[in-house]
Amino acid sequence: MTICRDNRSSESKVRLFRECFSGLPHIYGTYDAASGRSWQVKMPVTDEVVLRHLTGKEPFGVYLLTGHVTRAVVADFDRDDATAPLDFAVRAQHYGLSAYIEVSKRRGFHAWMFLSPQGVSAAKARAVFQYILGEVGHPDTEIFPKQDSLDGTPGNCGNFIFAPLYGLSVAKSRTVFLDPKQGLAPFPNQWAFLDRIKRATEPELDETIEMNELQVCSPESRETSRCLGTFQPAWALPACARRMFEEGVSENQRVACFRLAVHLRKIGLPWDIATAALQQWATKNYPRDGNRVITDDEIKAQSASAYLKEYRGNGCEDPAVQPFCDPSCPIRDTMNEARARVYGRIHETTPTVTGGYFS
Repeated sequence: MTICRDNRSSESKVRLFRECFSGLPHIYGTYDAASGRSWQVKMPVTDEVVLRHLTGKEPFGVYLLTGHVTRAVVADFDRDDATAPLDFAVRAQHYGLSAYIEVSKRRGFHAWMFLSPQGVSAAKARAVFQYILGEVGHPDTEIFPKQDSLDGTPGNCGNFIFAPLYGLSVAKSRTVFLDPKQGLAPFPNQWAFLDRIKRATEPELDETIEMNELQVCSPESRETSRCLGTFQPAWALPACARRMFEEGVSENQRVACFRLAVHLRKIGLPWDIATAALQQWATKNYPRDGNRVITDDEIKAQSASAYLKEYRGNGCEDPAVQPFCDPSCPIRDTMNEARARVYGRIHETTPTVTGGYFS
């Protein structure tokens, strides 16, 4: 599919480009097409810099990370196989998030997610990308920005990624966005496409984080001693599970066993080790009204069921869990808000558009 011209003025195209691909204002990256060598340019990012990129005179690489926020996040797939970026985009849509596929300048693809113009937490955006990449079987894919925040060290600007729509590459149908509905042919009008992108908001990222119980402590949340997900590292059990293990339970033993097995599976324990831990846990139980302690066979059955598939819920509303719930747990505080947003949202799709390129 041929990329055609667009009647917008140069000024309007530069403005739209900068709205989509912006970051640090005082530095950018570039490279030499002949040698492939890239370097940073310590000069302001001006309209002229962008114009030179769009007309193919000098490539522009954007430093997406500004402080602890970013206006876009990108997964860099380095193989000329579109299966991985397509899987990623489809899975992102499962969470109501839109990822757009760009064919990179030499090899592979980029999956871009555009975020609120004021920027969102880079830690949250990166965590969501990392989680989805893991779900589609590509956890080692490089993500830009590469850091959650800039630490304030002089000269630390993070890493740049080359922006789309580089003039010389566009003529070769590279650095352009592709339409999955048209067999990954380039959108004929790249500018009309950019004008219709759907931006993800921070609350939408929060929904994905909360629904999947991701552990994210971004710089801004650390300032208030509050993180999304649990306060524990990714390998630790939430407070309710730790209490259940430490104290034992007096009722709902089978449900409690199942819930604990789910948590043990999440932190990566093999089934046999988890089952052994649960058998030891059962010795702490103190059933009431003459009831017996859960047997080894019952423990094996419950843990086998928990390991049968990926259960993501914490069981916060389960009667077996509620007596052990920690009042300070942020998951409990935000669960109802997340549900309201998830079920109340109407998903929008980006229409296929037609029309042109830079003239």
